Amino acid sequence: MYDLSPALDATVQPGTNILLAGPPLTGKRSLGFDVVAGGLEAGEGAVVVSTKDSAQRVLNEFESRFEIEGKPLTVIDCVTRQQGISDVTENDHVKYASSPVDMTGIGIKFSEVLEEYYQTREIKQNRVMLHSLSTLLMYSDLQTVFRFLHVFTGRVQSIDGLGLFSIDSTAHDDQTMNTLKQLFDGIVTTHEEGEPTVRLP
Repeated sequence: MYDLSPALDATVQPGTNILLAGPPLTGKRSLGFDVVAGGLEAGEGAVVVSTKDSAQRVLNEFESRFEIEGKPLTVIDCVTRQQGISDVTENDHVKYASSPVDMTGIGIKFSEVLEEYYQTREIKQNRVMLHSLSTLLMYSDLQTVFRFLHVFTGRVQSIDGLGLFSIDSTAHDDQTMNTLKQLFDGIVTTHEEGEPTVRLP
């Protein structure tokens, strides 16, 4: 089981994919990071796919919580190379995809990291966060993003992982939201006021 505390008072089965939905600036990203950080502190692996922030910004966020050196945390940065910064080198904590449009490249990097953690390093519990689906939808159509996520959530299931996927719910119409919701086992909705609404399996 995956314990989501202290961010959420809940546990979920391995292989669960959760959508974090809500308006901008309602804490989806930090809630997701809190859940990922809880796993890292418990010795689990973590993969963050970032389509909005550079890997350095994501790593700084985790560094502000605890020492990440030596911990199984990898950020797949989909931003830096798109900005034309090409002289970047990969390391244990950072992998690069060319842009949020390159979903094939993102998927390959993701599979490589998962394989290393799950098979090579034999870390059997891994938490994955993708921030944000809204960026993917800015660059690609719904059908393409749906297909990508269908494979991506399937990979999380296949290794008994925990998947967290944030989306700015106000940026997309109901049809888009309802289509994407089919891919997830649970939804956590953040609000401008009050606690998140939690619907988990």
